[in-house]
Amino acid sequence: MIRVIMGKKGSGKTKNVIEMINNAVQTEHGNVVCIEKGNKLTFDIPYHIRLVEASEYDIADYTALKGFISGMYAGNYDITHIFIDSLTKIVGGECDNETEKFLDWLNKFAERHNIKFTITISDDASLASEGVKKYF
Repeated sequence: MIRVIMGKKGSGKTKNVIEMINNAVQTEHGNVVCIEKGNKLTFDIPYHIRLVEASEYDIADYTALKGFISGMYAGNYDITHIFIDSLTKIVGGECDNETEKFLDWLNKFAERHNIKFTITISDDASLASEGVKKYF
């Protein structure tokens, strides 16, 4: 299962994700991971959440992010929830057809491995394609 939270900068996405991460700590029976670009969440989430700063891994596009997520899961089958903050900033692009393809792949990956994904995208939600909106 994946869920996309989309909105312009300053719309409260990060605050919402922080609350969701804190709730996941209390309810998830496995490991929770948060992938972000930059260090803005370091002091806002509990220490036992695995916080991954994406810039350290040179994730240049969706193909690289697929490999990164697959490798992370291959190294830890106990992951039950992955949060991805600012998806398009991590891969360095816009919310476009490639984003739709990635979300579809991610949804299949989530179902196959029983992992939840929560993703934020900084962009106007009203401009999202139907392929992205189906994950709202």
